[in-house]
Amino acid sequence: MRTHFPKILIWFVLLAFAPLGAFAAQIYITNYPSEANAKVFVTKYPSEANCIVYETQYSSDTEPGVWFYTKYKSDARAVIAYTQYKSEADLIVYYTKYKSDARCRY
Repeated sequence: MRTHFPKILIWFVLLAFAPLGAFAAQIYITNYPSEANAKVFVTKYPSEANCIVYETQYSSDTEPGVWFYTKYKSDARAVIAYTQYKSEADLIVYYTKYKSDARCRY
């Protein structure tokens, strides 16, 4: 039986990724799932995704679903670890080529 903890964690992660103020969601990628805020699975299909993500080079982009990757964990608003298995993921993302397609479903 599943508990409500995964849903609460997903809400926390989605809110952490939502841009506030004048900055894109600042993300740090770790190889260690134990230090991550969320495990992320990348899907090939946008219909499966919780978030459609656009990767930006500018931390000043303020759109929902726009992620800026930081080099330093201390600069990040969220720490993620990628997983190969959809069943392990807290968040399912699809990467888009177009900024206008970026969004997160809550």
